[in-house]
Amino acid sequence: MPRNRESELSKLGRLGAHSLHAKYDSKKTSEAGRQAFLRSFEDQVDPDGILDLTERARRAVHLRKAHFIRLALLSVQKRRERRITASDQANGSSCSPGESQ
Repeated sequence: MPRNRESELSKLGRLGAHSLHAKYDSKKTSEAGRQAFLRSFEDQVDPDGILDLTERARRAVHLRKAHFIRLALLSVQKRRERRITASDQANGSSCSPGESQ
């Protein structure tokens, strides 16, 4: 997709989001999705529904924390990779991260 088309689509999406949030309470518009997202962790830790509610909730909290830690780790790794690539390009190196010259 051409870069200018991506920029246009991004601006249209942002326009729609701001218009929606100007009219409605975002907590209400996202409530169903947020509940489904949280419920998905409970479903993963107790797919058969055999755990008591307290234990299921405890395990779901840990799974949710692990999920966000995993995302943060991937973010750190990606930023490092981009930084190395940018540094290599600035220095005229043509090697990819992990390659030797």
